[in-house]
Amino acid sequence: MTEIGLRNPGNGIETCGLKTTGTVHYNLGPAELAEHAIARGEAKLTAHGALVAYTGQHTGRSPKDKFVVRDASTEDHVWWDNNKPMSPEHFQTLYDDMIAHAAGLDLYVQDLIGGADERNSLPTRVVTEYAWHSKFIRNLLIRPDRAALASFAPKMTIIDLPSFRADPTRHGCRTETVIAIDFSRMLVLIGGTSYAGEMKKSVFTALNYLLPASEVMPMHCSANVGPQGDAAVFFGLSGTGKTTLSADPKRTLIGDDEHGWGEDGIFNFEGGCYAKTIKLSAEAEPEIFATTRRFGTVLENVVLDENRIPDFDDGSLTENTRCAYPLDFIPNASASGQAGHPKNIIMLTADAFGVLPPIARLTPAQAMYHFLSGYTAKVAGTEKGVTEPEATFSTCFGAPFMPRHPSEYGNLLRELIARHGVNCWLVNTGWTGGAYGIGHRMPIRATRALLSAALDGSLNDAQFRTDANFGFEVPVAVPGVDSAILDPRSTWADIGAYDRQARRLVGMFVDNFGKFEAHVDASTLSAAPRYQEAAE
Repeated sequence: MTEIGLRNPGNGIETCGLKTTGTVHYNLGPAELAEHAIARGEAKLTAHGALVAYTGQHTGRSPKDKFVVRDASTEDHVWWDNNKPMSPEHFQTLYDDMIAHAAGLDLYVQDLIGGADERNSLPTRVVTEYAWHSKFIRNLLIRPDRAALASFAPKMTIIDLPSFRADPTRHGCRTETVIAIDFSRMLVLIGGTSYAGEMKKSVFTALNYLLPASEVMPMHCSANVGPQGDAAVFFGLSGTGKTTLSADPKRTLIGDDEHGWGEDGIFNFEGGCYAKTIKLSAEAEPEIFATTRRFGTVLENVVLDENRIPDFDDGSLTENTRCAYPLDFIPNASASGQAGHPKNIIMLTADAFGVLPPIARLTPAQAMYHFLSGYTAKVAGTEKGVTEPEATFSTCFGAPFMPRHPSEYGNLLRELIARHGVNCWLVNTGWTGGAYGIGHRMPIRATRALLSAALDGSLNDAQFRTDANFGFEVPVAVPGVDSAILDPRSTWADIGAYDRQARRLVGMFVDNFGKFEAHVDASTLSAAPRYQEAAE
């Protein structure tokens, strides 16, 4: 085996069973990885020096092809209603076959860390078939100092071989694509997909499994902190504005996607950002846009014009176009990836039904209810087969990455909220003045103004009304914001249509929450919405 690069001399890839007649490249830097990716035909440069790669048929995650090994250690701790089991025997066969498949490949190895809090970090070795995948994951996770690589000892290993094709009969999976996690061996196997996001989400899934046992809350959220040390957490599913709204030039960005909340406060799991670029513009999101014009950034499935300039309005390959860049590409990013306990928690939703107000204040019980619900909506054109607004409930705002039962995360969050006196808000970045197709998207300036008022504490001094359907408190007037949009019912031309839509949405919430009723207390159950006939 030919091995190149800096590594722990006692910890090569043979420690996880890998051998190859090809070359193994350890911990190459961004320039070398870009050269390799271009030379191998995996990627090309844009006019501005970023690397762009295309992932073929898989332009997003494959949640139906993700499996967790079911054994004695996971049997009673994994939420099997949400996680597909794989037998230890099938995993071993998959492992043996992937090791054999790698035997003639050049391989790229990155030794990285998940978790900025050293006491709760997960040193992770990522072995990839593609150079651009190595560059991607190097951007996304935390990069140890070069000096530390000589003694690096991984606690988890990810092996990512896109050219490997799984056999459902032989490997106990669903298709030729497979993402399998064995928590007993802390080993992740990825095959049959070139979508790079599977690697980063595998680290998130592992931390979601490990940290609650130490009473540390793992969160699918972005986070930032103000000049006075007032940290804020932004929960939200894809498309709700999690990355956009946390990138505030007046506040320090901690991270855009995955964090933990422990004894000393919050900490980033990652060392980079993975931002959506569809419709990206310099005017609306200048900090993120600027990263797409830097060497070191990796663009994924972004269409280039004849001059190799990215066309962020072109969604012909996928609406899920992305850019991956180191966190320090954002001018006001945190160097430590850590902050104190949050003062505010923001739960983001993109309500395509046009029912929810732009902001609402939540009680702790309501926060628990909406955290477990994890509501947003898909709209026509964003996914195949979606022709009208479609409600999506992803518990804890990240169901695909939750190995444990949602009540474990919900109870942890509620305890932390109570212990630290955190203000909780529900923010709708979706539609107002009607449902999708009739109304219009909530103005981002209004959203930012409302968020600023929530974060600086002034919103708590506003006059509030109680929403007739959801029971949370909604401000009546906020300086700099058109008061009309604060009452969504009044923005509809047809009030009766709003009431019908509200009744429909309330019913969806109630139906979805049925599966959690046996796992929550009476106060959380009392926070459920109830449609009121006399909404006036």
